[in-house]
Amino acid sequence: MDFTFNEDQKMLRNSLRDFLEKEMAPMIKEKEPQGRPLNHEEAVDVLKKFKKMGLSPDIEDMKAFGGDASLIGIMAEEIGRVYPGIAIIIGYSIGIGALIQFLPDGMEIKERLLSRIKRSEVIATYSLTEPDAGSDNRAMKTKAVLDGGEYIINGRKTWASNGPISDLCLLVVKDEKEQQQMFLVDRERSPYESNELGHMGLKLASTGELFFDNCRVPKDNNLTNIMAKILSGGEGMKLLGDFKIPSEMLNLFTMMTPVSLVLAILRTGMALLSVGISQAALEASVNYAKERVQFGRPIGKFQLIQNMIYEIAVITETSRLLAYKVLNLLSRGDPEFRKASSMAKAYACEEVVRAASYAIEIHGGMGLSDEYPVERYFRDARMMTIPDGTSNMNRLIVGGQILGMSAYI
Repeated sequence: MDFTFNEDQKMLRNSLRDFLEKEMAPMIKEKEPQGRPLNHEEAVDVLKKFKKMGLSPDIEDMKAFGGDASLIGIMAEEIGRVYPGIAIIIGYSIGIGALIQFLPDGMEIKERLLSRIKRSEVIATYSLTEPDAGSDNRAMKTKAVLDGGEYIINGRKTWASNGPISDLCLLVVKDEKEQQQMFLVDRERSPYESNELGHMGLKLASTGELFFDNCRVPKDNNLTNIMAKILSGGEGMKLLGDFKIPSEMLNLFTMMTPVSLVLAILRTGMALLSVGISQAALEASVNYAKERVQFGRPIGKFQLIQNMIYEIAVITETSRLLAYKVLNLLSRGDPEFRKASSMAKAYACEEVVRAASYAIEIHGGMGLSDEYPVERYFRDARMMTIPDGTSNMNRLIVGGQILGMSAYI
């Protein structure tokens, strides 16, 4: 693997970093201490600002990134460095919104949402977890029953990122045969209720419960079936070809179930966001260790401080290498992608907590103060260990694939 960024990649990283520092950091500094998530209007404003950077669900914007998976890493890492909650807002909205453009022409949901999606006005959520079905998603109870030309969906979801402010939901349910299916749910056409859930970190990111009470969704919105049709050929594959996505990557998509594919991508993203938090913790710690004077000299001269700086740096670099290896496996269509995504997620999201803790220690009493960002880094870092598969569950995935035997089946 070549770990050196080329000029295009460096240009993206530098322009994105400059954008985040100028456009996002001041907003985060103002709003994060308020402890409330962004509302729909504020989240759309964030989306529109990213669209000006060329990051949007419009496939014409997305084509600029081609099939270079490392660009995903650069974007996630840089956003995580400034504020990972932003990635939650834009990640689901860009990724799920882009799916609409691959749907066959004439589909109701495409006709209704496409123009708004292209303007970056649609907030999307992905919902799998239920009150009684967390790590064991096979225990989910939300059910979709076919009734003529529609499915009737009943059930309750929880910990849905962007859920309360969402316009569009990528929903995982069970059908009459107890098989997992995914549906695209247009909230205006197929209403569902929601409420907000508070959490210790990522305060600006809306997270909540979703309630589906006889929610009627067109049967054509079954994304599991749609993805199978797209990957089997036709217009959808032609659009994918325009992105210069390697054929090996597309082949990998056909080898994984839609839910497993989505989770592997999300886990990779969480690992990369954790790299960004670790990097921010390292930069803050280095700056403080040079500036803070005790016993007549900068605390950076003390051996224990230097050891903690070393620990944060190694955590950052190791997590980065693991995460970019996952992206490399994805680009090459390597079946090890799923195992590697769980490995990177478990390691990076656990170790970033340790990195943030070291940063607090280096800052001493000021590390506990909200005058410095390291206490937020710790809160945000602790949030990374649970969603999209807890650290322990990802360890079991890795161990099970290495041994060829599952711990929970």
